[in-house]
Amino acid sequence: MARYTDSVCRLCRREGVKLFLKGDRCFKEKCAIDRRAYVPGQHGQSRRPKKPSDYAVQLREKQKVRRIYGLLEKQFRNLYEKAARRPGVTGHNLMAALETRLDNVVYRLGFAKSRSQARQLVNHGHMQVNGRKVTIASYQVRPGDEVALRERSRGNAYIADALESVQGRGLPGWLAVVPAEFKGTVVQIPLREQIDQDVNEQLVVELYSR
Repeated sequence: MARYTDSVCRLCRREGVKLFLKGDRCFKEKCAIDRRAYVPGQHGQSRRPKKPSDYAVQLREKQKVRRIYGLLEKQFRNLYEKAARRPGVTGHNLMAALETRLDNVVYRLGFAKSRSQARQLVNHGHMQVNGRKVTIASYQVRPGDEVALRERSRGNAYIADALESVQGRGLPGWLAVVPAEFKGTVVQIPLREQIDQDVNEQLVVELYSR
């Protein structure tokens, strides 16, 4: 399966904002965007700023959303098309679909420091949904689903470290977690106001509607 293998810090620098792709490193002085606040590449520092076109603004916003959640273009486009077919506001449907991916839920529950680490936990068979092992990171959870860490994986030092660091991150209102039992429950499909990502999903809808 295709996947991005280059430095993820380059993605933050390209978008000009922190995407929080490296867990704790993003909050330290080593964060790349704090040290080199310009776009990556040989001519990154010498590029003259210019007013972006409407298309450029829409494209950058789409790339930002896609990179936050760690999806490739084809995956992201497929998710958008499914969101567009559902009743309701397409942008809100898209954000809800991104949030209810299993890898994102594992991250939100605090079992991983980043979405990439959460994706690895799922792919390696550490997570269960309603008592059954699920190894598909894009699996869509539903209200009432219980997401739990497999019993044999509960001694994992990375997971214990992640659970300690999640205290300052907070838990979204559409999830409930019991850290002592290494499990959480999906209370409801997230509303847009419950998703704390600073993105404008309407620009993504406008881009794909061209």
